[in-house]
Amino acid sequence: MATKTNKIILGLDPGLASTGFGVVKEDSDGNLEMLDYGVIRTPAGLPFGDRVNTVNKDLTQIIKKYKPQVAGVEKLFFCANVKTALDVGQVRGVIILTLIQNNIPFYEFTPLQVKQTVANYGKADKKQIQQMVKLLLNLKKAPSPDDAADALAIAICASRAMGYS
Repeated sequence: MATKTNKIILGLDPGLASTGFGVVKEDSDGNLEMLDYGVIRTPAGLPFGDRVNTVNKDLTQIIKKYKPQVAGVEKLFFCANVKTALDVGQVRGVIILTLIQNNIPFYEFTPLQVKQTVANYGKADKKQIQQMVKLLLNLKKAPSPDDAADALAIAICASRAMGYS
């Protein structure tokens, strides 16, 4: 049987104005440690192409810094605003292409899957997710903003779903 090694897992919560990212390390015993989290912001006044290029460049820098073995990406779900859904869908495409170009396997999760995995409750609200991420990663305070906390939750979901822990 193969020996388990440390895994670096990248979680991504796509958005045009703010793409959340979370990086966790899982040790050979399945313990998770937060390495970094935050958001990639793109100003509303920039042309769309420049905004998605910023997501690509900043995500590439995060990948180069942490060298994740796997990534989790939130799936797009029903959105009342069609323009927002299209924009976020295009950002997801850029994220997925960036992962592929960096040879990082990725897994996709619906918001429901992430909530069920992290909070054991599919209708958990943002505060509940933040508190569970805080507990699961043994953080002193709940991660913020929401996009970054969601990205950490997606990384936790990827860890659990892929059997790394």
